[in-house]
Amino acid sequence: MAMTPEKKVKQKVVEVLKAAGAYYFYPVTGGYGSSGVFDIVVCHHGIFIGIECKAGKGKTTKLQSRNARLAKASGGVVLVIDETNIDYAKYVLDEVSDIANDETKKLSGLSFWPSESITS
Repeated sequence: MAMTPEKKVKQKVVEVLKAAGAYYFYPVTGGYGSSGVFDIVVCHHGIFIGIECKAGKGKTTKLQSRNARLAKASGGVVLVIDETNIDYAKYVLDEVSDIANDETKKLSGLSFWPSESITS
């Protein structure tokens, strides 16, 4: 079976997560699961990171954007990663590691959830 473009993005993100030693999982969204949850849920140095993977011109849904706002409001980091910005996932994990080792640093500004994809 051929791999979808989004699956390729997910695999590359997982490579970055493994290299960083981050804990991650793919939440179950069917049946009893919730819709609009992140593709990959991560905990790195005690910091929650939600990652939505997209391919091509894929856009986040209203429900995904709502969940991103809620996670950010709770102090989490949220990312939309596609083929063009996979390196940003590594950057964020490195920054989280730096923050974990330096309590004077803050998490503000780490999230990358394109403003055009956030809807009311």
